[in-house]
Amino acid sequence: MKTKFKSIYIIMALFLFLTACSSNEGTNNETETSNQTSTSDQASTGSGKFDGKLEENITIKVLENDTAISKGYFTELLKAFNEEYKEYGIEAVDANVDQYSDLANDGPYGYGPDVLYQANDILMKYSRDKHILPLPIDQIEAISQTPEKAKDAFLLKVDNQEYHVGVPVNVQGPMLYYRQDLLPENWESEWDKNSDSIPDMIQTWNDMYNFSKLRLEEGKYGYMQSLKNVYFTSGFLFSYGGYIFGGDNTDVSDIGFANGDAYKGAKIIQDLSTIMSEEAIEDTITTNAYNRIATGDYFATISTPDVYTTFLEELIKQYESEGLTNEEADSKAKENLKMVSLPKLPKSGDITIPTDEYINTKSMGGINGYAISSYTKYPNASLEFVKFATSYESIKLRNEILGIAPTREDLIPEISENLSSLTERLHNDEIILMASVPEFGQIWTPLETYFSDIVKDIYRNENEKLYKDEEALKQGLEKANQQIYDAIHTLN
Repeated sequence: MKTKFKSIYIIMALFLFLTACSSNEGTNNETETSNQTSTSDQASTGSGKFDGKLEENITIKVLENDTAISKGYFTELLKAFNEEYKEYGIEAVDANVDQYSDLANDGPYGYGPDVLYQANDILMKYSRDKHILPLPIDQIEAISQTPEKAKDAFLLKVDNQEYHVGVPVNVQGPMLYYRQDLLPENWESEWDKNSDSIPDMIQTWNDMYNFSKLRLEEGKYGYMQSLKNVYFTSGFLFSYGGYIFGGDNTDVSDIGFANGDAYKGAKIIQDLSTIMSEEAIEDTITTNAYNRIATGDYFATISTPDVYTTFLEELIKQYESEGLTNEEADSKAKENLKMVSLPKLPKSGDITIPTDEYINTKSMGGINGYAISSYTKYPNASLEFVKFATSYESIKLRNEILGIAPTREDLIPEISENLSSLTERLHNDEIILMASVPEFGQIWTPLETYFSDIVKDIYRNENEKLYKDEEALKQGLEKANQQIYDAIHTLN
């Protein structure tokens, strides 16, 4: 008898447990299937779950980039938002996951963030697989201050309908960093041919090349960069007619890195490698450049504007090690660390000889912004966070702490001319946005290999060199194009 009652009790308990689980819609543990079904409905209607009914007494998880976290901006943003919405019991917290975490795999199981800050190529990849919610864009104040090209970076077209799946925050693209106090004492008489009070080596790659040669003779380096870094180096190809994909950067049957006279850009990469060390073959220079600029080993490098404070902090520490107080070091560092637009390129494609004909340097870039996960249980609270994080005051603070180039046009008068030039370059098609299609991920390895081999040629015996002339450089680019094409279409 006891055994019979015990069995009945177990069965009833199991029934109650399963009933509770089936009705528990407020957790982050819905199955992947139910999540993807609801996401599909949201993508097809464009309405999502934004009904204006603000969820209360909840916590939303936000994914930010590592720089915003390490420099304290994210803490300030969370503090301000939570104070603003505490009457509703809404708290935003750090999602506490890697900035490159995979929403596609984490989201369906409740591990992903509610709100995420990422580059356009990442967010658009997620959106095409319906991991990102289409936004009620007309409800977001920042959009009225955002240029079309920045908005279009997050534009998704499905069944002849258009949806915006992200809110732009900043333009990302390479800038030239250099140490003003490392200029030669006679630069005004010897390195300012047009008498415009701007050093020649900052204005043209030809002069940067010549100046770097002189520095190399002294055992130091002028311009240093990881030349295998496709994000920074591909701009030399774009400047002479290369592109990523055809059409509107979505036609993956048309690979364009070898288009036009792109081989001239490859020749410039080859020439730049002669004034660098073997570190140009690796990518470690991208992270150690902060210190090497500070110590004076490097005169210049390129990086994105959001790491300005990292360069500045390293230079402050260097000056302090030389005996300056923190206040003196801070002032001197801000005076001498310069961040400017990229030098111009010779129309001929030859940086080793003098010329008077130059073209603007193009570069790869992106638009960073906020989006909302399709798997969030709190879409309306998440939307409020996006509105708050893209407001005038929030983006202004982000600029002050991180040195970003904001997409909000009403902030342009508030930032430096050099930062605002990124927005201008975007308008002028001089920043080639990373393609917002999944196939974009196939470009990196073939191009990294190609760029690395160009640099390695400097250290090979003459009979082992791969790129002895421009024709060989052109064929190498065409081979990289084919490898990208094969990877994409084999994958598909």
